[in-house]
Amino acid sequence: MVGTHSMTAALSDPLGRDELLQEYGFTFANGGGRQRSVDQALSTEPLENLVQLAAKLCGVPYGVINVVTSDEQQQVAAVGFEAAVCAREDSMCAQVFLSGKTTVVPDASLDPRLASNPFVTGEIAAVRFYASVPLETSSGFVLGSLCVFSNSAGTPDKDQLDMLEILARQAVQLLELQRRTLQLNSALDEVRESNAKLAEFAGRVSHDLRGPLTTMLGYVEMAEDEVDGDHPAAEYLQIIGASGHRMLTMLEDVLTYSRMGGVLQRQHVSLQDVAAEVARDLGLSFGPGAVLDSGEMKLHVDPGQLRTLLQNLVANAMNYRSPDRDLSVRISGISNYHGTTVLVADNGKGIAPVDRQRVLEPLVRLHRDGDGHGSGLGLAICRRIVEAHGGELSLKESPGGGTTAVISFPADQ
Repeated sequence: MVGTHSMTAALSDPLGRDELLQEYGFTFANGGGRQRSVDQALSTEPLENLVQLAAKLCGVPYGVINVVTSDEQQQVAAVGFEAAVCAREDSMCAQVFLSGKTTVVPDASLDPRLASNPFVTGEIAAVRFYASVPLETSSGFVLGSLCVFSNSAGTPDKDQLDMLEILARQAVQLLELQRRTLQLNSALDEVRESNAKLAEFAGRVSHDLRGPLTTMLGYVEMAEDEVDGDHPAAEYLQIIGASGHRMLTMLEDVLTYSRMGGVLQRQHVSLQDVAAEVARDLGLSFGPGAVLDSGEMKLHVDPGQLRTLLQNLVANAMNYRSPDRDLSVRISGISNYHGTTVLVADNGKGIAPVDRQRVLEPLVRLHRDGDGHGSGLGLAICRRIVEAHGGELSLKESPGGGTTAVISFPADQ
């Protein structure tokens, strides 16, 4: 028997073993009687490759990664035989995996711990050489073991055992990665559910508020028609109407923000065609030498969300144009094996470096002299759309002044 690192925290079987194993993607379904089936949530192929390497390094025909539950052993990856499940008391690894050390048995039929085991006596197999390394996590929880074995007696050398222990640590890292992946997937599901509820709530509130607000604006317009322009009430009505329209715009922006970034309907679309649609929506001239111009490239994105993204960026450029020059917005893009980058460059007032990250947050406005009205959600909506596509949005200065939005979409997987 050869011992390696101490595993003091794992010398006793932890309570709640099955619950902890479920965090790694193993679920247990009663299959009648004592036996149960254990399903792994993610692919076992990486573990199978690792087991195959372990068996070859030790020069034996059989290798397996076992997960030991409260009452059974599940072979989750095996080479040389078909993985199966057995009762924990029949498992060889279950006898030694909590010992805190690597176990090496040259001939299991001569070992008092294992001689009567059905895997040794021939009831299930006829194991002779046997080596097992516990799969211990950083928290001290022992998931099971990586073991190799043969039908003939043998003794591995030190280098083989060292490699077996390295592979066992790799197996733990793979299982920890699976655990983290499942945790992230669970968190992502919760975020999606939360976003869906937010969109539903925002839609309901928006509908409930738009009704009375639209009615109020209607009465304001009727009153403006009946009040002489020189009457003092005319100014008050104009203020009320402007405020009401700003509230209506805010409601629409909040609703848009809550809906963006949901389920994507990706299609191959033309950047130039979408830019032309944006120009029509905003009443801008389009093409070379016009207010808005665009290069051509194909994008694999959600067309509706791309249109909203570009429209918000161009509308932002209109809202924060420079008083010293005519507005000009240029949309271009580059593509390589890393992905696609779309650039929306304007020649407006620009944004100070200290503010470029901050203005991407919801409800943040700079409140500079001469700036138009806004809800502070336009850039936040853009950022949400880009991140929903797996990309990033950043801002930098345009050559000659102004702001360039840099939209990075990753390559299609």
